[in-house]
Amino acid sequence: MATVETRGVKKYYGDVVAVDGVDLVTRDGEFLVLLGPSGCGKTTLLRMIAGFETPTAGELVIAGEVVNELPPRARKIAMVFQSYALYPHMTVFKNIAFPLKAQQVAKAAIPQKVEWAASLFGIGHLLHRKPRELSGGERQRVALARALVREPSVFLLDEPLSNLDAQLRASARDELQQFQRRIGTTTIYVTHDQVEAMGLGDRIAVMRAGTVRQIGTPQEIYHEPADTFVARFVGSPPMNLVQHQNYVLGFRPEQFLPKGSQNGIGNVINFPFRVTRVEYLGADRLLYGTLGGAFTDQKVIARLPSTVTVDIKPETTYDFTVEDKELKFFDKSTDLRISARPL
Repeated sequence: MATVETRGVKKYYGDVVAVDGVDLVTRDGEFLVLLGPSGCGKTTLLRMIAGFETPTAGELVIAGEVVNELPPRARKIAMVFQSYALYPHMTVFKNIAFPLKAQQVAKAAIPQKVEWAASLFGIGHLLHRKPRELSGGERQRVALARALVREPSVFLLDEPLSNLDAQLRASARDELQQFQRRIGTTTIYVTHDQVEAMGLGDRIAVMRAGTVRQIGTPQEIYHEPADTFVARFVGSPPMNLVQHQNYVLGFRPEQFLPKGSQNGIGNVINFPFRVTRVEYLGADRLLYGTLGGAFTDQKVIARLPSTVTVDIKPETTYDFTVEDKELKFFDKSTDLRISARPL
């Protein structure tokens, strides 16, 4: 196991800034997720840690050693790509064994190591097959087994579940998290999917335009966003953000409830809410509409659990409330979170 640090790391492609001075520490044994939209620099950062890209500036440190000049094979890392990058002409056994042969591991020791890695992912019965004979989930497990067989200090995973369907992604997330907890290998995982990030990460680093906007636990990222970008990007539906004088007011859709439906809470802020559309999701209802009063015509969403049985009809205005302590405030000019309530 190992810590991974990026110290002021930058990457330029001509005039294009892909990564812009990232300082980040991944703790020993931690599962850190790099989350952000396409083009935010998260995969470039991962590839620099792996050694596939050279930083324009800054230092990459693994287990206390600056590795900028080391080739990928000398960094004791293993990377799993979005495409899995399996060799189509090789069997599963040979795919998993390939990095061992590259490391010149004794031939007699290879079968035991391959079978051990395969058993961890439940693919021991597939060792004789070729990638074309496997499902997407099976290929993903082969790629992970091939990475693990080297017994790396650091796992680097670049959207490894994106090719799976939604149902299989959910089960694969659970398997991946349990596996990482069991072996305790430091893991950095890149994704644009906030559900993956929230479900997998010990901590999440939210990136935008080559910078880290916030790093924290899933709970911190969700409940205490550092700026309006994080507030919008994390959460489905995202946080409601409404303009008010020189600041922006934010609250989560599940905190926006019909007046009188909350029990045992403190002070609440009242909003007239004109509902324009109701979306039924089984356990929840999403209500789309606009505010009235000081926030006239600003669009918001409410998320009502099935326990709130108030009958809501489109094209009707209702009194909704948010508990005062749940309101977040952001500076309109900087988009940054304001710690104190504006006057």
